[in-house]
Amino acid sequence: QVQLVESGGGSVQAGGSLRLSCAASGGIFRVNAMGWYRQAPGKQRELVADITSGGITNYADSVKGRFTISRDNAKNTVYLQMNSLKPEDTAVYYCNADAQIDPRARRNYWGQGTQVTVSS
Repeated sequence: QVQLVESGGGSVQAGGSLRLSCAASGGIFRVNAMGWYRQAPGKQRELVADITSGGITNYADSVKGRFTISRDNAKNTVYLQMNSLKPEDTAVYYCNADAQIDPRARRNYWGQGTQVTVSS
């Protein structure tokens, strides 16, 4: 079973920065795409950014130019650098990984979530 452990959330004032990390572990055969989603109170979970194992990135329009996703394949870790944070970025941020524990067992895994709060 793959586990995703997130870190780096917290509280910051508008305009500030935070860096989230998510490490995948647990009998991993391969990690394919990894990404970050977020869910604000009363809203649906939405994609923030994702990145393929080859480094191709994709961002939600609302974070383009402010957030940067990256990964270290050797460590099975994905990062989200968040700059110029806005109050509307306040949410629980979840790590997601498309991972395999063997060549035939591929599925999505989720982290436990980390709170990001941006005050005005």
